[in-house]
Amino acid sequence: MSHPQAADLVLTGGPVHTVDAARSRATAVAVRGGRIVAVGHDEVHELIGTGTEVVDLAGRLLLPGFQDAHVHPQGAGTELGLCHLNDTVDPKEYLRRVKAFADDHPDAEWITGGGWSMEAFPGGMPTAALLDAVVPDRPVFLPNRDHHGAWVNSRALERAGIDARTADPADGRIERDADGNPTGMLQEGAAHLVSRLMPDRTPEEQLAALLRAQSVLHSYGVTAWQDAIVGAYANMTDPTPAYHAAVDRGLLTARVVGALWWDRGRGAEQVPELVARREELSRGRFRATSVKVMQDGIAENHTAALLGPYLTGCGCVSDNSGISFVEPDELKKYVTELDALGFQVHFHALGDRAVREALDAVEAARAANGWRDTRHHLAHLQVVHPEDVPRFRALGATANLQTLWAAHEPQMDELTIPFLGPERAAWQYPFGDLLRSGATLAAGSDWPVSSPDPLAAIHVAVNRIAPDAPEGTPAFLPDQKLDLGTAVAAYTAGSAHANHLDDITGSITVGKLADLVVLDRDPFTGPPEEISATRVLQTFVEGRRVYAATDA
Repeated sequence: MSHPQAADLVLTGGPVHTVDAARSRATAVAVRGGRIVAVGHDEVHELIGTGTEVVDLAGRLLLPGFQDAHVHPQGAGTELGLCHLNDTVDPKEYLRRVKAFADDHPDAEWITGGGWSMEAFPGGMPTAALLDAVVPDRPVFLPNRDHHGAWVNSRALERAGIDARTADPADGRIERDADGNPTGMLQEGAAHLVSRLMPDRTPEEQLAALLRAQSVLHSYGVTAWQDAIVGAYANMTDPTPAYHAAVDRGLLTARVVGALWWDRGRGAEQVPELVARREELSRGRFRATSVKVMQDGIAENHTAALLGPYLTGCGCVSDNSGISFVEPDELKKYVTELDALGFQVHFHALGDRAVREALDAVEAARAANGWRDTRHHLAHLQVVHPEDVPRFRALGATANLQTLWAAHEPQMDELTIPFLGPERAAWQYPFGDLLRSGATLAAGSDWPVSSPDPLAAIHVAVNRIAPDAPEGTPAFLPDQKLDLGTAVAAYTAGSAHANHLDDITGSITVGKLADLVVLDRDPFTGPPEEISATRVLQTFVEGRRVYAATDA
């Protein structure tokens, strides 16, 4: 019979990287009742009883579970079960997969899925004619990798009544040919003109998608996340019913914060609804305590909000500076009210104008309400004006980094840098400057926009080179590199802070929940350029194994 104080689980033979400044390294950890009861070295072995499971780390690194501070799991899980285009940039392969999916699903009213990359097409603009050649008889709707636009065929345009006379919506753009006819590419809110016609997925399909995504995230060591859109948006179905079904059936193993969608077509009248939804939706491991405000679009389609105009293909100044989806003075009022009600605000802020508008709104809330523990955070931060970098620390606004994007690749080099110009291009993804200024860093993937693998993102944060970059690819703005310890902390303790989970997770310390991940090596001891080769072997939530690699 086990000693009454024996641990349920002991992981030993370290190293253990605790993300705890007081004891950054250990070699053994003991868990009892889902919580960490000891962190240390040989003395932890005294807690091994006859019923204790002992995991020999055999020199492989133990970390706190990763936390993704910006992700769309149900959308990602849905795409995995549909026409999945994420893992190639070959237009011919896209069309082959679309035709194959349509042939395999003859009864499907719509052909959908997505994940194609803008770099695959000239100017990032595929056409309806390409899709018409493979699926002429049914509507096709395929969001791109960034989910800020959709590729549709002629049947989808007809179904939505979109033609040369259709006006652009206030929050989007219908791409057109020289005669004004739609070409098959719908940017931002224009995509909703088609997506609103698509049938809803059944509750069981939604649950299956969420559980599929949860399994993938656990396989990458992710034990908690912030769902960046909870509510119906464009082609994304409200994931709340799926979360509730998972909670009620005991299937939600991760801890999740839901960011309630701010309907940018409405104003302050929706605030009482958000208060009611926070109360109604929070259940079990799911808490709807954040509000998502998408303040701008993306740089590649020139909808990211910039302080000055984009350049044209010839390097001339254009008449377009992007879109601020929420009027800045109104944004200040909304954020101040949400802050007073105890909501966190999760901003999509990609261009330098959107970043400034979001920070101005946080500043207004601080001035009106005093310092509240609301932990507002700004995600993406592609272009940040240098004058705004120190404001993150001054305002207590967390920088939510999608570090995987900070690298030279075709979408950056062909669709972004030439249209920003050299000065603004040098302000992109200023992770190092944010760190040096004292900002709190969190990290996320934005999956399915990009890979959910934290180790790939950490690799880019440290190297500023994509894991699969061709040999000789230069580092992207190397002065903005992070050291490995900082990058790991952002993806663990930093995201736990953003999620208001830092009191119970985010580091390996006594009293915290045993959310843990075992890697196949210690990347701190190897060359930085090999970080992305690191794999997850085991993932634990509250001491219970939720993932094990087949070779673990």
